[in-house]
Parts: sequence; structure tokens; C-alpha cells
Amino acid sequence: MILAWLIIILMIGGILAWITGRKSPLAARWISLLSVLIDFILVVKIWIDYSEQLNLNSNPSWAIEINNVWIPQFGINFHLALDGLSLILIALTAFLGLLSVLISWKEINERVGFFHFNLLWILAGIVGVFTAIDLFLFYFFWEVMLIPMYFLIGIWGHENRIYASYKFFIFTQASGLLMFLAILGLYFIHGSQTGSYTFDYMQLLGTNLNPSMAFLLMLGFLIAFIVKLPAVPFHNWLPDAHTEAPTAGSVILAGLLLKTGAYGILRFVIPLFPEAAEDFQLIAFILGVAGILYGAMLAFAQTDLKRLVAYSSVSHMGFVLLGAFSFNELALQGTVMQMITHGISTGALFILVGMLQERIHTRDLNLMGGLWAKVPVMGGVGLLFAMASLGLPGLGNFIAEFLVLAGSYQANTVLTAAAALGLIASTIYSLRIVQKVFHGVPEKEWQLSDLNPREITVMSSLIVVIVWLGLFPQQVFDISKSSVNKILYSIETIEANYNSKNIIKEITAEQ
Repeated sequence: MILAWLIIILMIGGILAWITGRKSPLAARWISLLSVLIDFILVVKIWIDYSEQLNLNSNPSWAIEINNVWIPQFGINFHLALDGLSLILIALTAFLGLLSVLISWKEINERVGFFHFNLLWILAGIVGVFTAIDLFLFYFFWEVMLIPMYFLIGIWGHENRIYASYKFFIFTQASGLLMFLAILGLYFIHGSQTGSYTFDYMQLLGTNLNPSMAFLLMLGFLIAFIVKLPAVPFHNWLPDAHTEAPTAGSVILAGLLLKTGAYGILRFVIPLFPEAAEDFQLIAFILGVAGILYGAMLAFAQTDLKRLVAYSSVSHMGFVLLGAFSFNELALQGTVMQMITHGISTGALFILVGMLQERIHTRDLNLMGGLWAKVPVMGGVGLLFAMASLGLPGLGNFIAEFLVLAGSYQANTVLTAAAALGLIASTIYSLRIVQKVFHGVPEKEWQLSDLNPREITVMSSLIVVIVWLGLFPQQVFDISKSSVNKILYSIETIEANYNSKNIIKEITAEQ
């Protein structure tokens, strides 16, 4: 039941924070902090207890699993399971969730209880997405995490928050409905073939689909996931949502919600529709490279610091799409690492933007400059995470992007070479952040304080993680290896069947 408790604790904590927040905002903050802290401790315990099992077995079954009947008439079960990929992403969720509560401590002063309710329910939905193995349950948690984020942007966001929240909701909800139709299509096709109508992922894996139907169903899933990723040209909602969201909303959006799209590709699109995914490979590569280069170009063109960081996410997540469809271990391990390191480095940059905005009440790069003399600690932290964003060796992002490019090179040399230009582009916009904010001649004599102890604690924890991932990535590779093997196995099975059919055709032709 530990997987269920990871979700239940966050949901109960959110309700309690909402109730107590009406009388005591401080109590709501502490309840929220303790709820996420308990989840974080449970995740650490799971990591310690099951990491050796995941390391030793190259292709194990689920490390933890709960499967109870929920709505038997429709074949819906409360089925949660955890493997290496899920464990890594849940750990990231608990870690960034903890920091999101801390950075909101002074920033959010209106409707504090309801804010923390929405924050914790988003986290609960994300944990559910990363553990749900019943496709109906997966879609349920997919919706659970979207609605609170809509409120988070719409109520506590900045000037154009209503427009941004509507845009976020329309894009994600419309694409989510396509996924639901694809789930129903898979459900009915499997039921008509076997007589067993079920939403269970493990049973649906073996569904026999003709190529055209498989491609259509795959597109239903894929569109939902690449909108959330987001991939060009479905990225349009992201800069507005990031720009208008409160700091915690931006951290969760960049660090976690975008990763649900990447997770969906790795968990559902490739294993359920491996042949259709192979057919889509070239298009995915083109979309990935377009996202890397176009996102970097738009990032450099921004004068709003928060919008700049938002467009950098479009660029970085292009590497995820590139690696996921390379279909080899190097690229897939790089994809998993990119999901983690992007969450840490971009989350840190959004926190820094929030700290600056809280102090000087602007995000306009043209009004900044020369702040290093005023806030040297913040300047040093900003420099480090700008270096992480551009892929400096020794930090986690370098490992991720190097592995993705090394793996994708085996699949498509020309497009990989084009994607590598994104590393140069990221260097340009990352150094522009440091130059425009912390160096140069001050445009205005700002009076601001450096990081306080709470902020130092938040940023120090992020620094430790990004450096640890850069110097000691092997533990992450060991944990995720079994999940990567499952993805590769689905592709290799299709290739083996394809080769067998070709051999039979050749023999028949010779006879």
C-alpha cells in the first residue's frame, strides 16, 4: 500500500491545508510542508529498500505493485506499480514539491490554504501518473494534475494570468481527450479480440493491431504527450503559462508536468505501439531538432527573464524527444537523465527569477545589470545554473545531452549534427542571462538583499543534486536500466518479427 499512501498523504494534506488555512495561513504552510516531507521520506525509504533489487536484475517485474478491483463491470482496476523509471521520477516529484512549498512561504499571502490544496493535489496527480498501470486510472490522474494547475496559474499568477490559464487548459485538455479516445479504441479492440475488456497495461501490451490502426491510436497518445512535453509546434501554451504562473507553479510545470509527457512516450507510446513508433521516428527526430533550435533562438530573443527560461525548456525538451525515438540504450539513458537534470537546473532558474522579481518587482532584462555587487551569493548561484543549462562538464546536464547525442548519432547522423548546434545556442542564451542580470553597468540603483537562510537552503540542495548527477550518474543509470531494457525489448521484438517475416517471404519466393 505504500504507493497508494504516497498519493493519499498528499491529498489529505491538501484538504487539511485548505481547511486550516482559513484561520491560520501558517498552519496551512506547515501542514503542506510536513505532507510533502513525509512523502519524500517514504520515497527515500523505497529507494534504499529496492535499489539493489533493481540494480541486480536486468529485466525485473515491478518492484512494488498494488492491484485491486475498482469498477469490475468495465475492467477498471486500482493498479499502481513502480519500477526504476517511476522511482526516479517520484523522487524528483517529492524533492521539487518540498522546495515548491518552501519558496512559496513568503511569496503567497492570499488564500494560502487553497493555494497549498492545489499544490499538493498537483503533486498527488503527478505521483499517480508515474505509478498508474491501469490506463483509465492513468487518465484519471492525468486530469487530477491539470485542474489544480489551472487554478494555480489563474488565481495566483501575474498580470495576464487568466489568458495563460485558459490557454494552458485548452491545449492540455483537448490533447488529453485525444488520448482518452485512443485508450477507448485500444480497450474495445483488445476486448473484441480476446473477450476480455480491460484497461490493464500489461494485458493491452499484447494487443494485435493492423499498422494503420496502430498508427492512429499511437497518434492519440503521442499528441497528448508532445503537447505536454512540449514539442514544436505544440509549444505555444508553455511560455505564457510559465510567465504568468507563481514561482512554485513554474517549478512544478517545468520540473514535473513536462516530464509526464516524456514519461508517457517511454511508458506507453513505444511499448504499446513499437512498430508505429518506429514508423514515426524520422518525424520525431525532425520535431526534436526543431524544438532544440527554435526554442534556443526564441530564448535568446526574449527581454523577459522568465520567458527566456521558459523558451529554454522548449529547447531542452527537444533532446528528450530525440533520445526517446533513437531506440538504443545510450540515448534512452540520456533521456532519463535529461528529464531529471532539466527539472533541477530549470527549476533552479525559475526560483532565481522569482527571488529577483520579489526584490525588484520586474523581470525586464533591460532594467537589470550589475547586480552581482549587490547580491554576490545569488550571482554565484545564477552563474552555476546558467552553466548547468548550457551543459558544462561536471554538471548533470552535460551527461544527459552527451548521451542523447551519442545515441541519436547511431540513428540519424545528419539530424544529430543539427541538434548539436543547440549546445552552442544554449551557451549563447545562458551567458546572456548572466551578463544582462549580474554584470555590466547597472541600469538602475536597486536596493536589494542577498539570499536569506531559507533561500540558501533551497538553492544549496539544488546545487548538491546537480553536481552529484554530474559526477556520480551511475546510480541513476543502474536504477533506470531495467526500465530502459523493457523499452528496448519491445522494439527488438518487433524487429525480430519483421526479420522473420522477410526470411519467410524470401524462402517462399525461392520455392
